[in-house]
Amino acid sequence: MGVSRRLFLLCSASALAACQLRPAPGQPVQARDFEIESIAKTDGDMVAEINIRLSLEYLRELARKLYVRNPNQLLRGRHKTRQAALGALFGPHRPARYPGLYGRRSAAAINLAFDENFPGDRVAAFVEGMRTMLMDAYGGKQRFYVIDTIDPQKLHYLARNFEIAFWKLGHDREPDGRPYLLSNSLIAGGNLSFERLAGKLIVLQDQMAQVVADSTNRHIKNVIQSVASTVFFPI
Repeated sequence: MGVSRRLFLLCSASALAACQLRPAPGQPVQARDFEIESIAKTDGDMVAEINIRLSLEYLRELARKLYVRNPNQLLRGRHKTRQAALGALFGPHRPARYPGLYGRRSAAAINLAFDENFPGDRVAAFVEGMRTMLMDAYGGKQRFYVIDTIDPQKLHYLARNFEIAFWKLGHDREPDGRPYLLSNSLIAGGNLSFERLAGKLIVLQDQMAQVVADSTNRHIKNVIQSVASTVFFPI
């Protein structure tokens, strides 16, 4: 695709990020501090970094909302407070392998959240699975430079996997018919905040996949698979 198309996609991604990072009314707009290492970055590198940062923020908000709806999972994870649980998932001292998940990560951790025999924190299993899947799709990095490469096909698979994960969140049930994790509520006007978070996470990955594909002249193999199959694409 032409240069103008690639620039449009880059600008679109940057605009999306700018909307999410807009300061509150009354707060001054602060420019990002200049870093000498930025000289070694392309526009795509910087957009990828913003994409990951926003995705992690959305995942943290997802975890917070799930703990609000499922406070019993705090006890299953042996957390005294919701803040402590969020710190264990996203804090600076977060362990390389989240405890209590039997060493599982990515799709395996997400599936663990819907295993009837799993005695641990289902919120942690679900969110940690999504977080590690996100990082795998970006090669385990949060900072990118000219020499780095990102596989757009992995980002495309990541978006489809997020669709499957959110489908499982809303549809998977325990043997007695109760959902493993409560999410959207139709009480008091209908709270669909989980669907909005899902949409933001999925759009970010699809958009980044297209940006990378266009800037590197690579093609994305579109996949057609029902989310109800619950089979995750390998990343």
